[in-house]
Amino acid sequence: MPAERIPASLPVAAARRRRLRADQARQLADLLRHQILSGGFPRGVLPLEDVIAADYRASRNTVRQALDLLRGEQLVDRKVGVGTVVVCEKYPHGLDRLQGLAETLHEHGRVTNEVRTVGPVSAPGPVARRLGLPDHTDVLCIERLRRLNGLPLSLDLSYLPMDLGGELLGCDLENTDVFRLLETLTGGPLGHAEITLEAVNADAHSAAVLEAPRGSAVLMLERLTHLPDGRPVDLEFIRFRGDRITMSGVLRRHSA
Repeated sequence: MPAERIPASLPVAAARRRRLRADQARQLADLLRHQILSGGFPRGVLPLEDVIAADYRASRNTVRQALDLLRGEQLVDRKVGVGTVVVCEKYPHGLDRLQGLAETLHEHGRVTNEVRTVGPVSAPGPVARRLGLPDHTDVLCIERLRRLNGLPLSLDLSYLPMDLGGELLGCDLENTDVFRLLETLTGGPLGHAEITLEAVNADAHSAAVLEAPRGSAVLMLERLTHLPDGRPVDLEFIRFRGDRITMSGVLRRHSA
């Protein structure tokens, strides 16, 4: 007896259903993540799966898949007798003000700096040009591991012109933001900064210093800070642990 022929449309339909469930799970995970990061679950315990399903009009399978995604991000975990709980706190870093890390996170604890490198180096061409200097001009290079309440948060590499950078060599780089020190040296506030934010994979060195899994995604913030007269004075490459920081800002659209 010949085998029963399966209509070609059946596997396609099944694949579409799986894709639909995966899309719905991702969308639900996005909503739950926002709730978690904005303090929507004050006791750190998420509602039961059937409550989430009812609140978001999702199936139990979709809820389980969404929670699996958040567990994969190490944002939540399942505890016997308790339920799904938040296990990782992310700290908000604003992008609409020019501030140092200690200024930005002062409400969340104490920022300390482990100075790993400090001293003059010959500026590579791209660095020199960003700072408005001739190629291979000496600049001050500072690499610091930034910790919040003892936990590694970011690895910062900064380049500064020597006329200002040299003055920083005798300053307290372990407990003070470079921005604060620059403003003290120049006698006034900084001007503006150009920033680029992207996700990159942690190299072996960065992963080890940040105590993060090798190859995990980190947030790379490139920032060039200027004095009020437009002179560039601080070129930074900052690698943030993506599981401990969230970037936010307020954008306004103005009519022409």
